[in-house]
Amino acid sequence: MEAEYAQQISNMLGEVPRPINWRTLAPDDVEHELLELNAWVDWLRHEYGLPAQIVPPMWHRHPELLWELSALRQHWLFSYDPQAKGNQALAWHQDFAIARDRLRDWVTICGTRLDRDRPTRITPWPGGEAGDWTEQNTTERPVAERTKDFLAFVDEQVDRRREEQAARIRGGDHDND
Repeated sequence: MEAEYAQQISNMLGEVPRPINWRTLAPDDVEHELLELNAWVDWLRHEYGLPAQIVPPMWHRHPELLWELSALRQHWLFSYDPQAKGNQALAWHQDFAIARDRLRDWVTICGTRLDRDRPTRITPWPGGEAGDWTEQNTTERPVAERTKDFLAFVDEQVDRRREEQAARIRGGDHDND
């Protein structure tokens, strides 16, 4: 009877949100988490009237923005969880104010804008890059079909994870462990 009650409470409350480690997610989890994050970011920008200087349309193409927004979402999920303390929402808003400043910095550094995007520039270190590292093409391109680009990005990430997973199974890739 007691175990049944505990299970019922657990089912009702659900799992406590955990941080997401984008480096270690399985292919299906990457897809699920990206789609959930995208929906939440869309809600966030509408709910709080955030400009592109804080959340640009191509945020998903910039790991620094993906990690920041993901952490912010997980914090929000925890803060608004039925099990959260009453002051968690206030704590989230305080952290959100700080995160907005960081997001502005990330957007400035990475160079994405409302109408154009380019990959984040990485400064190569003399004699400090891996032998197979090649400098990215950082040419700007116009932002035309954001949703189409996002879905293509999700497919790319899932395919990349499947390839990494297959390589680990074959025993040929130990770099991502």
